[in-house]
Amino acid sequence: MSGTAPGASTDPRVLLVWDAPNLDMGLGAILGGRPTSAHRPRFDALGRWLLERTEQVVADSGQRAEAEATVFTNIAVGSADVVRPWVEALRNVGFAVFAKPKIDEDSDVDSDMLDHIALREDTTGLAGVVVASADGQAFREPLEQLAETGVPVQVIGFREHASWAVASELLDFVDLEDIPGVFREPLPRVSLDALPDEGAWLQPFRPLSALLSNR
Repeated sequence: MSGTAPGASTDPRVLLVWDAPNLDMGLGAILGGRPTSAHRPRFDALGRWLLERTEQVVADSGQRAEAEATVFTNIAVGSADVVRPWVEALRNVGFAVFAKPKIDEDSDVDSDMLDHIALREDTTGLAGVVVASADGQAFREPLEQLAETGVPVQVIGFREHASWAVASELLDFVDLEDIPGVFREPLPRVSLDALPDEGAWLQPFRPLSALLSNR
């Protein structure tokens, strides 16, 4: 990971790290395609939720803490002009953005997210961590280890895709749609334990053609 997100103070952080590739895939699976403006997450609402979370942590602990919101994303070749308005909007709201070129299947941002959590733990300290991702393979063990040290750890995402976090005794799971104002309209969600009588389609998480890249 090159560089670090700037911080305004040395106070312990209530740190949000948002796994954009993973959350985008999960949202696309729920919607069955690319989201419209009504179903894109509102990061201003997410930022307000994080600030309220930080205020609660301060009230509970009696110690100072600072909210830090970060988004980690990949930039595919030729997509910079399309992605730039979104990145600039995030920065305008108050989110730091870590952007990494998407070169191959190993260019994901999971290790960069974990590196930033470790950096804040070693420097400012952590008053709380919020990870927005459904990737249990990457995050379950390190987040549970962090929670065992006494740091409050939350996972936010979609309950359909994050059963590892929902079931964890150490992690607090918050469904993204339960955060006030994050979506303008309800998501068209289908749950296996609450299917309509007529049945429902469950869309693939990735295109079938992705199998070709693993040859």
